[in-house]
Amino acid sequence: MRRSKYIRPAHLESGVDKPRLTTSAMIASIAGPDQPTRPAPFGNALAALARKDDRIVGMSADLAKYTDLHVFRAAHPDRFYQMGMAEQLLMMSAAGMAREGFQPWVTTYAVFASRRAYDFICLAIAEEMLDVKIVCALPGLTTGYGPSHQATEDLAMFRGMPNLTIVDPCDASEIEQAVPAIAAHRGPVYMRLLRGNVPLVLEEYGYKFELGKAKLLRDGKDTLIISSGLMTMRALEAAKQLRNDGVDAAVLHVPTIKPLDEATIVAECRKGGRLVVVAENHTVIGGLGEAVAGTLLRAGVAPPAFRQIGLPDQFLEAGALPTLHDQYGLSTGKVTEAVKTWLST
Repeated sequence: MRRSKYIRPAHLESGVDKPRLTTSAMIASIAGPDQPTRPAPFGNALAALARKDDRIVGMSADLAKYTDLHVFRAAHPDRFYQMGMAEQLLMMSAAGMAREGFQPWVTTYAVFASRRAYDFICLAIAEEMLDVKIVCALPGLTTGYGPSHQATEDLAMFRGMPNLTIVDPCDASEIEQAVPAIAAHRGPVYMRLLRGNVPLVLEEYGYKFELGKAKLLRDGKDTLIISSGLMTMRALEAAKQLRNDGVDAAVLHVPTIKPLDEATIVAECRKGGRLVVVAENHTVIGGLGEAVAGTLLRAGVAPPAFRQIGLPDQFLEAGALPTLHDQYGLSTGKVTEAVKTWLST
Protein backbone atom coordinates (compact mmCIF):
# COMPACT_ATOMS: atom_id res chain seq x y z
CA MET A 1 0.00 0.00 0.00
CA ARG A 2 1.36 3.44 -0.99
CA ARG A 3 2.02 5.68 1.99
CA SER A 4 0.86 9.28 2.09
CA LYS A 5 3.53 11.99 1.99
CA TYR A 6 1.48 14.06 4.43
CA ILE A 7 3.19 14.42 7.79
CA ARG A 8 0.97 15.49 10.63
CA PRO A 9 2.39 18.61 12.37
CA ALA A 10 4.04 17.90 15.70
CA HIS A 11 1.80 20.30 17.61
CA LEU A 12 -1.28 18.37 16.38
CA GLU A 13 0.27 15.03 17.29
CA SER A 14 0.97 16.29 20.77
CA GLY A 15 -2.52 17.71 21.12
CA VAL A 16 -1.15 21.15 21.96
CA ASP A 17 -2.74 24.03 20.04
CA LYS A 18 -0.28 26.31 18.22
CA PRO A 19 -0.45 29.86 19.65
CA ARG A 20 -2.57 32.13 17.44
CA LEU A 21 -1.16 35.48 16.31
CA THR A 22 -3.32 38.58 16.06
CA THR A 23 -3.99 40.25 12.72
CA SER A 24 -2.64 43.60 13.91
CA ALA A 25 0.77 42.08 14.60
CA MET A 26 0.93 40.52 11.13
CA ILE A 27 0.25 43.79 9.30
CA ALA A 28 2.19 46.08 11.65
CA SER A 29 3.54 49.32 10.20
CA ILE A 30 7.22 49.42 9.25
CA ALA A 31 7.47 52.80 11.01
CA GLY A 32 9.28 53.00 14.32
CA PRO A 33 7.41 54.27 17.41
CA ASP A 34 8.79 57.83 17.16
CA GLN A 35 9.23 57.98 13.40
CA PRO A 36 7.33 60.73 11.48
CA THR A 37 4.96 59.37 8.84
CA ARG A 38 2.66 60.58 6.09
CA PRO A 39 -0.63 58.81 5.23
CA ALA A 40 -1.19 57.24 1.80
CA PRO A 41 1.52 59.13 -0.11
CA PHE A 42 0.88 57.22 -3.34
CA GLY A 43 -2.88 57.77 -3.38
CA ASN A 44 -2.58 61.46 -2.58
CA ALA A 45 0.18 62.05 -5.13
CA LEU A 46 -1.73 60.28 -7.90
CA ALA A 47 -4.97 62.11 -7.09
CA ALA A 48 -3.14 65.45 -7.26
CA LEU A 49 -1.40 64.55 -10.52
CA ALA A 50 -4.67 63.43 -12.11
CA ARG A 51 -6.13 66.93 -11.64
CA LYS A 52 -3.58 68.12 -14.21
CA ASP A 53 -3.51 65.04 -16.46
CA ASP A 54 -6.86 63.69 -17.68
CA ARG A 55 -5.19 60.65 -19.25
CA ILE A 56 -4.74 59.08 -15.80
CA VAL A 57 -7.17 56.37 -14.70
CA GLY A 58 -7.01 54.15 -11.64
CA MET A 59 -7.72 50.41 -11.69
CA SER A 60 -7.53 47.80 -8.93
CA ALA A 61 -8.20 44.12 -8.29
CA ASP A 62 -10.45 44.64 -5.28
CA LEU A 63 -7.57 46.12 -3.27
CA ALA A 64 -8.01 49.89 -3.64
CA LYS A 65 -8.30 50.36 0.12
CA TYR A 66 -5.15 48.33 0.74
CA THR A 67 -3.02 49.96 -1.97
CA ASP A 68 -3.99 53.56 -1.06
CA LEU A 69 -5.80 53.94 -4.39
CA HIS A 70 -9.01 54.69 -2.45
CA VAL A 71 -7.75 58.28 -2.18
CA PHE A 72 -7.73 58.54 -5.97
CA ARG A 73 -11.13 56.82 -6.12
CA ALA A 74 -12.63 59.42 -3.79
CA ALA A 75 -11.14 62.33 -5.75
CA HIS A 76 -11.89 60.99 -9.24
CA PRO A 77 -14.75 58.46 -8.99
CA ASP A 78 -15.50 58.65 -12.73
CA ARG A 79 -11.92 57.62 -13.55
CA PHE A 80 -11.66 54.65 -11.18
CA TYR A 81 -12.35 51.04 -12.26
CA GLN A 82 -12.86 48.19 -9.80
CA MET A 83 -11.93 45.04 -11.70
CA GLY A 84 -12.59 42.45 -8.99
CA MET A 85 -10.24 39.70 -7.87
CA ALA A 86 -8.94 39.02 -11.38
CA GLU A 87 -5.38 40.25 -11.83
CA GLN A 88 -4.97 38.77 -15.30
CA LEU A 89 -8.06 40.62 -16.55
CA LEU A 90 -6.86 43.73 -14.71
CA MET A 91 -3.64 43.77 -16.73
CA MET A 92 -5.38 43.02 -20.03
CA SER A 93 -7.92 45.78 -19.40
CA ALA A 94 -5.13 48.21 -18.56
CA ALA A 95 -3.40 47.30 -21.81
CA GLY A 96 -6.58 48.08 -23.70
CA MET A 97 -6.99 51.42 -21.92
CA ALA A 98 -3.39 52.34 -22.74
CA ARG A 99 -3.97 51.56 -26.41
CA GLU A 100 -6.86 54.04 -26.36
CA GLY A 101 -4.61 56.83 -25.06
CA PHE A 102 -5.19 56.59 -21.32
CA GLN A 103 -2.46 56.13 -18.73
CA PRO A 104 -3.72 53.35 -16.43
CA TRP A 105 -2.33 53.03 -12.90
CA VAL A 106 -3.16 49.53 -11.71
CA THR A 107 -2.78 48.36 -8.13
CA THR A 108 -2.81 45.00 -6.42
CA TYR A 109 -0.48 43.06 -4.15
CA ALA A 110 3.02 42.41 -5.51
CA VAL A 111 2.63 38.68 -5.07
CA PHE A 112 -0.48 38.63 -7.27
CA ALA A 113 1.01 40.81 -10.02
CA SER A 114 4.22 38.80 -10.20
CA ARG A 115 2.91 35.26 -9.84
CA ARG A 116 -0.62 35.33 -11.25
CA ALA A 117 -0.38 38.01 -13.91
CA TYR A 118 3.24 37.71 -15.09
CA ASP A 119 2.46 36.41 -18.58
CA PHE A 120 -0.24 39.05 -19.13
CA ILE A 121 2.09 41.87 -18.08
CA CYS A 122 4.84 40.45 -20.29
CA LEU A 123 2.93 39.91 -23.52
CA ALA A 124 0.08 42.43 -23.32
CA ILE A 125 1.97 45.35 -21.71
CA ALA A 126 5.78 45.04 -21.77
CA GLU A 127 6.20 43.57 -25.25
CA GLU A 128 3.94 46.30 -26.64
CA MET A 129 5.73 48.99 -24.59
CA LEU A 130 2.38 50.29 -23.36
CA ASP A 131 2.16 53.17 -20.92
CA VAL A 132 0.83 51.19 -17.94
CA LYS A 133 1.99 51.82 -14.36
CA ILE A 134 1.80 48.79 -12.05
CA VAL A 135 1.95 49.78 -8.37
CA CYS A 136 1.98 46.90 -5.91
CA ALA A 137 1.74 46.73 -2.12
CA LEU A 138 3.29 44.14 0.21
CA PRO A 139 6.66 43.81 -1.57
CA GLY A 140 9.18 41.43 -0.05
CA LEU A 141 8.60 40.91 3.66
CA THR A 142 6.08 43.62 4.56
CA THR A 143 3.32 41.38 5.85
CA GLY A 144 3.28 38.48 8.24
CA TYR A 145 0.65 36.53 6.30
CA GLY A 146 3.11 33.98 5.00
CA PRO A 147 4.13 32.88 1.47
CA SER A 148 0.69 33.50 -0.09
CA HIS A 149 1.11 37.26 0.50
CA GLN A 150 4.91 37.73 0.65
CA ALA A 151 6.37 38.75 -2.74
CA THR A 152 9.92 37.78 -1.88
CA GLU A 153 10.91 37.07 -5.51
CA ASP A 154 9.09 39.78 -7.48
CA LEU A 155 12.28 41.64 -8.45
CA ALA A 156 13.94 38.44 -9.68
CA MET A 157 10.94 37.75 -11.90
CA PHE A 158 10.45 41.27 -13.25
CA ARG A 159 14.15 42.05 -13.81
CA GLY A 160 14.10 39.49 -16.59
CA MET A 161 11.21 41.19 -18.41
CA PRO A 162 12.36 43.47 -21.27
CA ASN A 163 11.06 47.06 -21.46
CA LEU A 164 9.91 47.12 -17.82
CA THR A 165 11.26 49.84 -15.52
CA ILE A 166 11.39 48.82 -11.84
CA VAL A 167 11.25 51.25 -8.89
CA ASP A 168 11.65 50.42 -5.18
CA PRO A 169 11.15 53.66 -3.17
CA CYS A 170 12.27 54.13 0.42
CA ASP A 171 9.82 56.49 2.11
CA ALA A 172 6.75 58.71 1.76
CA SER A 173 8.57 61.67 0.21
CA GLU A 174 10.20 59.48 -2.42
CA ILE A 175 6.87 57.88 -3.34
CA GLU A 176 5.37 61.36 -3.80
CA GLN A 177 8.26 62.37 -6.08
CA ALA A 178 8.28 59.07 -7.97
CA VAL A 179 4.63 59.32 -9.06
CA PRO A 180 5.05 62.33 -11.42
CA ALA A 181 8.44 61.03 -12.58
CA ILE A 182 6.94 57.68 -13.51
CA ALA A 183 4.00 59.39 -15.22
CA ALA A 184 6.42 61.40 -17.35
CA HIS A 185 8.26 58.24 -18.41
CA ARG A 186 6.60 56.69 -21.45
CA GLY A 187 6.42 52.92 -21.03
CA PRO A 188 5.55 50.24 -18.47
CA VAL A 189 6.73 50.68 -14.88
CA TYR A 190 6.51 48.37 -11.88
CA MET A 191 6.74 50.13 -8.51
CA ARG A 192 6.90 48.43 -5.12
CA LEU A 193 4.57 50.27 -2.76
CA LEU A 194 4.84 51.09 0.92
CA ARG A 195 1.27 51.85 1.94
CA GLY A 196 -0.67 53.42 4.81
CA ASN A 197 1.31 55.58 7.23
CA VAL A 198 4.67 55.55 5.49
CA PRO A 199 7.81 56.83 7.30
CA LEU A 200 9.51 60.09 6.31
CA VAL A 201 13.26 59.53 6.21
CA LEU A 202 14.95 61.06 3.19
CA GLU A 203 13.99 64.74 3.68
CA GLU A 204 16.73 64.90 6.32
CA TYR A 205 19.27 64.19 3.57
CA GLY A 206 17.95 66.72 1.04
CA TYR A 207 17.12 63.85 -1.30
CA LYS A 208 15.50 64.32 -4.71
CA PHE A 209 14.23 61.33 -6.71
CA GLU A 210 15.41 60.92 -10.30
CA LEU A 211 14.23 57.93 -12.30
CA GLY A 212 17.23 55.72 -13.10
CA LYS A 213 19.60 57.44 -10.66
CA ALA A 214 21.25 56.17 -7.46
CA LYS A 215 22.14 58.73 -4.78
CA LEU A 216 24.82 58.70 -2.08
CA LEU A 217 22.95 59.72 1.09
CA ARG A 218 25.95 59.69 3.42
CA ASP A 219 29.64 58.99 2.94
CA GLY A 220 31.92 56.77 5.04
CA LYS A 221 35.37 55.22 4.86
CA ASP A 222 34.83 51.76 6.43
CA THR A 223 31.91 50.24 4.55
CA LEU A 224 29.50 51.03 1.74
CA ILE A 225 25.89 49.86 2.15
CA ILE A 226 23.99 49.74 -1.15
CA SER A 227 20.24 49.48 -0.61
CA SER A 228 16.76 50.04 -1.99
CA GLY A 229 13.24 50.32 -0.65
CA LEU A 230 12.66 50.14 3.08
CA MET A 231 16.14 48.72 3.57
CA THR A 232 17.58 52.17 2.87
CA MET A 233 15.89 53.52 5.99
CA ARG A 234 17.27 50.56 7.93
CA ALA A 235 20.74 51.16 6.44
CA LEU A 236 20.64 54.83 7.47
CA GLU A 237 19.57 53.91 11.01
CA ALA A 238 22.30 51.24 11.15
CA ALA A 239 24.90 53.76 9.95
CA LYS A 240 24.00 56.03 12.89
CA GLN A 241 24.37 53.13 15.33
CA LEU A 242 27.62 52.02 13.73
CA ARG A 243 28.99 55.55 14.16
CA ASN A 244 28.64 55.13 17.92
CA ASP A 245 30.90 52.08 17.64
CA GLY A 246 33.51 53.94 15.59
CA VAL A 247 32.42 52.51 12.24
CA ASP A 248 32.06 55.01 9.39
CA ALA A 249 29.39 53.68 6.99
CA ALA A 250 28.32 55.14 3.66
CA VAL A 251 24.82 54.55 2.27
CA LEU A 252 24.07 54.49 -1.47
CA HIS A 253 20.33 54.46 -2.19
CA VAL A 254 19.31 52.70 -5.43
CA PRO A 255 15.58 53.28 -5.96
CA THR A 256 15.58 52.26 -9.63
CA ILE A 257 16.36 48.56 -9.87
CA LYS A 258 16.04 48.56 -13.67
CA PRO A 259 17.64 50.25 -15.48
CA LEU A 260 20.36 50.12 -12.84
CA ASP A 261 22.61 53.15 -12.33
CA GLU A 262 25.73 51.08 -12.97
CA ALA A 263 28.05 54.09 -13.36
CA THR A 264 27.34 55.42 -9.85
CA ILE A 265 27.55 51.95 -8.28
CA VAL A 266 30.90 51.21 -9.93
CA ALA A 267 32.29 54.64 -9.01
CA GLU A 268 31.36 54.25 -5.34
CA CYS A 269 32.66 50.68 -5.13
CA ARG A 270 36.02 51.78 -6.54
CA LYS A 271 36.53 54.23 -3.66
CA GLY A 272 38.80 53.40 -0.77
CA GLY A 273 38.74 49.62 -0.55
CA ARG A 274 35.57 49.47 1.55
CA LEU A 275 33.50 46.43 2.51
CA VAL A 276 30.49 46.44 0.16
CA VAL A 277 27.17 45.31 1.62
CA VAL A 278 23.96 45.14 -0.43
CA ALA A 279 20.77 45.27 1.67
CA GLU A 280 17.41 44.48 0.10
CA ASN A 281 13.90 43.46 1.09
CA HIS A 282 13.90 40.49 -1.33
CA THR A 283 15.39 37.03 -1.65
CA VAL A 284 19.15 37.12 -2.14
CA ILE A 285 18.54 35.39 -5.48
CA GLY A 286 17.97 37.61 -8.50
CA GLY A 287 17.45 40.97 -6.80
CA LEU A 288 19.55 44.07 -6.20
CA GLY A 289 22.43 42.12 -4.63
CA GLU A 290 23.04 39.93 -7.66
CA ALA A 291 22.47 42.90 -9.98
CA VAL A 292 25.23 44.84 -8.19
CA ALA A 293 27.53 41.78 -8.12
CA GLY A 294 27.14 41.29 -11.87
CA THR A 295 27.77 44.97 -12.50
CA LEU A 296 31.01 44.90 -10.50
CA LEU A 297 32.24 41.72 -12.19
CA ARG A 298 31.61 43.13 -15.66
CA ALA A 299 33.42 46.37 -14.69
CA GLY A 300 36.39 44.50 -13.20
CA VAL A 301 35.84 46.02 -9.77
CA ALA A 302 36.71 43.79 -6.80
CA PRO A 303 36.03 45.27 -3.34
CA PRO A 304 37.89 43.69 -0.38
CA ALA A 305 34.68 41.85 0.51
CA PHE A 306 31.11 41.67 -0.84
CA ARG A 307 28.19 40.66 1.39
CA GLN A 308 24.41 40.47 1.03
CA ILE A 309 21.63 41.24 3.51
CA GLY A 310 18.39 39.81 2.18
CA LEU A 311 15.81 37.12 2.59
CA PRO A 312 16.80 33.43 2.41
CA ASP A 313 15.92 31.18 -0.52
CA GLN A 314 12.92 29.66 1.20
CA PHE A 315 9.23 30.25 1.87
CA LEU A 316 9.08 32.47 4.94
CA GLU A 317 7.15 31.90 8.11
CA ALA A 318 3.98 33.76 9.08
CA GLY A 319 3.92 35.87 12.20
CA ALA A 320 4.37 39.31 13.69
CA LEU A 321 6.21 41.54 11.23
CA PRO A 322 8.75 43.04 13.65
CA THR A 323 9.63 39.54 14.83
CA LEU A 324 10.06 38.31 11.25
CA HIS A 325 12.28 41.28 10.32
CA ASP A 326 14.50 40.39 13.25
CA GLN A 327 14.42 36.69 12.44
CA TYR A 328 15.37 37.18 8.79
CA GLY A 329 17.96 39.91 9.37
CA LEU A 330 16.13 42.99 8.02
CA SER A 331 15.82 44.90 11.31
CA THR A 332 18.17 47.77 12.07
CA GLY A 333 19.74 45.82 14.91
CA LYS A 334 20.48 42.83 12.70
CA VAL A 335 21.92 45.02 9.91
CA THR A 336 24.20 46.74 12.42
CA GLU A 337 25.27 43.43 13.90
CA ALA A 338 26.02 41.89 10.50
CA VAL A 339 28.18 44.80 9.34
CA LYS A 340 30.18 44.80 12.59
CA THR A 341 30.74 41.06 12.29
CA TRP A 342 31.92 41.26 8.69
CA LEU A 343 34.27 44.16 9.45
CA SER A 344 35.86 42.23 12.30
CA THR A 345 36.61 39.09 10.26
